[in-house]
Amino acid sequence: MLTRDICSRGTDSMMTIVTHIQLKEGTEHEWDAVMRQRLVAAKKQSGWVGGQLLRPSDKPSRRVIVGTWRTRPDWEGWHKDPRFGETRRQLEGLESGPAEHWWHEVVLDVRKAATSPPAAPKRESKRASKRKSK
Repeated sequence: MLTRDICSRGTDSMMTIVTHIQLKEGTEHEWDAVMRQRLVAAKKQSGWVGGQLLRPSDKPSRRVIVGTWRTRPDWEGWHKDPRFGETRRQLEGLESGPAEHWWHEVVLDVRKAATSPPAAPKRESKRASKRKSK
């Protein structure tokens, strides 16, 4: 388990932004696909820590984005990136109103340590399988 106590770092603490969005009915699949592209691109940004795209189980046309950044200026820099602007243009018209944002200072970040997926079994070559069958 990875535990990171941010309190001791003072003003250098990570920041999380939580964004609530209401989508136009019928646009959910398209909006999710574009947001997936945006999150993949954000992973390459300086200061990116992690993020989640959430859908409330009782509100299928609502989305919640949780993004954690090393600093707020890192997040602001991402908003100046052309890849962000491109996804912004693609998302316009799919949302039924303005998004609502809340900033949070990260006090404690606890995550399970990343593990590698199990290795795929090695496939035998045709030559090796022929030798076994003889």
